[in-house]
Amino acid sequence: MAEGFGKILKAGTRVLFSLLGGVAGYQVAQIILRQGWWKGGSMSHIIAINLLFIGALSLTGFILSIYFVKGLVFIGTFSERQLQTKSWHDLSVSVIGLIVGLLVANLIALPFSGLPAVGSYIAVLLNLTLGYLGVRIFSRRRDEILNMWSSLGGLKGKLIFRGKKGRQPPSQGQQEDLFLEESRETPPKILDTSVIIDGRILDVAKVGFLEGPIVLPRFVLTELQSVADSTDPSKRSRGRRGFDVVSELQKLREIHVQVLEMTLKDLGLEAVDEALIALAKQVGGKILTTDYNLNMRAQVEKVVVLNVNDLANSLKPVLLPGESLVVEILREGKEPNQGVGYLEDGTMIVVEDGQRHIGRKVEVFVTSLLQTSAGRMIFGRYVREVQR
Repeated sequence: MAEGFGKILKAGTRVLFSLLGGVAGYQVAQIILRQGWWKGGSMSHIIAINLLFIGALSLTGFILSIYFVKGLVFIGTFSERQLQTKSWHDLSVSVIGLIVGLLVANLIALPFSGLPAVGSYIAVLLNLTLGYLGVRIFSRRRDEILNMWSSLGGLKGKLIFRGKKGRQPPSQGQQEDLFLEESRETPPKILDTSVIIDGRILDVAKVGFLEGPIVLPRFVLTELQSVADSTDPSKRSRGRRGFDVVSELQKLREIHVQVLEMTLKDLGLEAVDEALIALAKQVGGKILTTDYNLNMRAQVEKVVVLNVNDLANSLKPVLLPGESLVVEILREGKEPNQGVGYLEDGTMIVVEDGQRHIGRKVEVFVTSLLQTSAGRMIFGRYVREVQR
């Protein structure tokens, strides 16, 4: 269908340019005859002159139409290729910038419009310059403009919703603006896929340790859906577990979970981690995660991260070097004569001289601890074997 439309467009353009060329040729012939530039006034001479110029300029118009269509195809292909990487928000902001630039240019050009000869050229120059500057400035300040627009929309929604109770409740978009506007005092917590699948955030929320709005972006739900649709049974069960966690969070009265209708395309990004960081910067929120790499990336970007692993580690029983504990050696360690055991909370203990006591409970003297966002490790020395 597209090819057929292209052929019709080419044929129509060639006919149009040929007709315009023929009309222009007829007008040129009339000018030549009126001015007397062509000698000979018989009817045959007049017809010959008209046919000559009409045919010549019609042929010129036909030839120009070929290059005109090629130019249109090139411009269309180039524009489409450039716009593929632009989101709808980028295009909207650029159009608004162009309109503002043209309005300012025409206001400035008014005093110069009366100038002879140069007035129209100044107006054209101002329109081109300020139109381009408007697009550039608004594109560079895209996030600030969208934030201002959201703030105005949220204020408008509040006035309508609170001042006129007889009207209909705010739409989904107005609710999101209200939600983000009211969350400025308490920064919103943005959920990522890892913390949802982990599930411990549900227990934290149930005991009331989460306050403020909880934001669940649409692109996180999309990633969770892809996990739930995986052909790997393990990933599929984790994804379904994640949706169960989301459903339970929405039922809690202590918190408010808001699904934010924002996609990766809206943010102009391709990776979920980058989108989470960009969204957190935009709304002034904090990211809830268990992903160590996202944690490190967000810290570099100066975004606050609440890592559930850090919370779990901070709640583990405190052990200091010099204390003793009893643990069962389950396997050998990486280094010679090392044994490895685990506490009830999953903390790994590396025991020197513990390899020959695998499968037995021993008393361990704690020598050092290693704390990271990925977990905690305890290093100790074998003291004695403990009877079961």
